[in-house]
Amino acid sequence: MAASSLKRRDSTMTKDLEDQLIITPLGAGNEVGRSCVYMSYKSKTVMFDCGIHPAYSGMAALPYFDEIDPSTIDVLLVTHFHLDHAASLPYFLEKTTFKGRVFMTHATKAIYNLLLSDYVKVSKVSVEDMLFDDQDIKRSMDKIEVIDFHQSGRSEWDPFWCYTAGHVLGAAMFMFSPDICIIESTYGVQLHQPRLVREKRFTDVIHSTISQGGRVLIPAFALGRAQELLLILDEYWSHHPELHNIPIYYASPLAKRCMAVYQTYINAMNDRIRNQFASSNPFDFKHISSLKSIENFDDVGPSVVMASPSGLQSGLSRQLFDKWCSDKKNACVIPGYVVEGHWLRPSSTNPRK
Repeated sequence: MAASSLKRRDSTMTKDLEDQLIITPLGAGNEVGRSCVYMSYKSKTVMFDCGIHPAYSGMAALPYFDEIDPSTIDVLLVTHFHLDHAASLPYFLEKTTFKGRVFMTHATKAIYNLLLSDYVKVSKVSVEDMLFDDQDIKRSMDKIEVIDFHQSGRSEWDPFWCYTAGHVLGAAMFMFSPDICIIESTYGVQLHQPRLVREKRFTDVIHSTISQGGRVLIPAFALGRAQELLLILDEYWSHHPELHNIPIYYASPLAKRCMAVYQTYINAMNDRIRNQFASSNPFDFKHISSLKSIENFDDVGPSVVMASPSGLQSGLSRQLFDKWCSDKKNACVIPGYVVEGHWLRPSSTNPRK
């Protein structure tokens, strides 16, 4: 009787464990970077996002994949194209035992391809530290399935649904169950000023700096927030003829290549942009020029330059920062979140050792 009771109790405990919804952050848990969340329920598993940590390089930048068995994952859903949410996907698809299905929206897939190819090209790491190459990216593209907003997808789980999330072009929310909500909380403990107030602060600082003969550097991500800020600047310049002789430059070949994607998916944007597109292309900037390199830059007076990378750790943004930072007339406007350990320093060593 005792042995029989023990077996029944073990069986009940096993069933209780199978009925539990278990959520494990493999990245972005108490940190910003390498977003990746593993979820299991009744022997079915799903993973949300597959990013890198921008403060590290090589294997140190990956989510903690060694905590799971990739072969058990049924479906992987990527919410948007930013590196901290999608840049370890080629590694995960090509260099682990993962055999499940991968979904993202059409716009996310289009920009993912361009963004990851650029990431490989500009990464300042040794061959041994490279997580993947262009061929890995190409092969990963063949495995990615696309899903539309408000469309349901099928997996080993019940159907899941895809909803627009705002944030950047193509960004999606995925719904499996209303029991729990997993949400990025980078600014979760902060109260932001209203949008119009923040936009005015942004343009006021730039106008004031220019009026005093200074230069403005805006280090920004190549995609997402940059396009939003460029729209604001182009509109502001249009309303201020006294600024028309002050050049605005955007230094990102990647963003220039991606502009065609933004114009293709114009219907995925807000009402203001869609209505404007009916009469003119809002991304055909009237007061903004492309800047390829510092060698092509005629730095002879006040100007505004938006350049990547956002962390000033390398590239044109760092070159201009070093050149301009000693002059008090100049300004550096930081428009986004700064990742700890990433700002004004090269990639760090492996934090796991």
